[in-house]
Amino acid sequence: MVGIVVGMERQQAFKYELMPSSEQQRRMVCYAGCRRVVYNKALALQTANHAAGNKFIRYESMAKNLVAWRADEATIWLSEAPYHTLQQGLKDMEKAFKNFFARRTDFPRFKQKGQHDSFRYPDPKQIKLDKANSRIFLPKLGWLRYRNSREVLGSVRNVTVSLRNGRWFVSIQTAREVQQPIAQGGAVGIDMGVVRLATLSDGNVVPSLNHYKQHAPALRKAQQALSRRKKFSNNWKKAKARVQRIHVRIANARRDYLHKASTTISKNHAMLVVEDLQVSNMSRSAAGTVEQPGRNVRAKSGLNRSILDQGWAEFRRQLEYKVLWQGGVFLAVPPQNTSRTCPCCGLVSGDNRKSQAVFACVDCGYSENADLVGAINILRAGHARLACQVNGEVSRQQQEPSERAA
Repeated sequence: MVGIVVGMERQQAFKYELMPSSEQQRRMVCYAGCRRVVYNKALALQTANHAAGNKFIRYESMAKNLVAWRADEATIWLSEAPYHTLQQGLKDMEKAFKNFFARRTDFPRFKQKGQHDSFRYPDPKQIKLDKANSRIFLPKLGWLRYRNSREVLGSVRNVTVSLRNGRWFVSIQTAREVQQPIAQGGAVGIDMGVVRLATLSDGNVVPSLNHYKQHAPALRKAQQALSRRKKFSNNWKKAKARVQRIHVRIANARRDYLHKASTTISKNHAMLVVEDLQVSNMSRSAAGTVEQPGRNVRAKSGLNRSILDQGWAEFRRQLEYKVLWQGGVFLAVPPQNTSRTCPCCGLVSGDNRKSQAVFACVDCGYSENADLVGAINILRAGHARLACQVNGEVSRQQQEPSERAA
């Protein structure tokens, strides 16, 4: 009997630094600017339409304006950019409004020059990738060399070109068929914190590096130097670039650390259970208003910086897709009472948490590290949710035959 190998499609992005010529850099700045102008013009139309109480303008109708904008003498320079990149600007704006209507994000804001400058090529037929010579062909840009740090796997689906701190990068989105993986290891609960980045229910700990805190002195000096410069002068631009380099260094170090930690955890465990933390709410300012000023604003501000310095949301995102790539299961459970419930007798009480680091049950006397107790309770909540899902699926399958018979 011949075994059948079940495959699955994996979409993955490969990001590289570009090495463009001066002419290619000029064109990329132009294309990013054109895409930003199209996005802002469409957003202005949508905002006025929304304020008037009219229905949302869909992409098909909005795209008709793009033809007029490219033909208008005031914005005829839009025709210099590839047409597909401008269409992507309209689609990005439509996606931003859909996220707003679904209450996932705030109302879309106008894009500013120098902030997240990028443009996308959606048609793979217009893109050529020469892996052997580490170069890529993009419409109206020609061949561009890139720093080939790793092999591109799969067939190209689309390409995004972005500017970050004066450097141009290309992100190549690919798709490929891979064999259905088999997860290795058992289940583990993960409690995220500030003193420790993550505490696992099996006792392992991922320490916090506090990347922002390490670079805070250098960043403070750079920001002070920037504040003393005349705005938009050459020295001001140099000082601003110095501040940006420090922020990029912090972000790169944090992302690299999170990738290494999440890869190790996902490869060694078949099921990951984390708390469904609302990081934006947890790191909200406590300043309050003039009528109702907040309390302990300075302490809360320091806690907010520490929370954001850990990168909990990014860590969760990486854990989720990596464990799914390994064939495992990812669950997010409510965070209520995970650090106040005794894993031994089940008592739920705020008195169990003697301090930030120590858990001591007031009923049975069970004592352990508070983060480890939280991780154990998170894992138990994950098992309970998984059991409910399995039982619900079994009940649904048992009802289907009776419904068909009826």
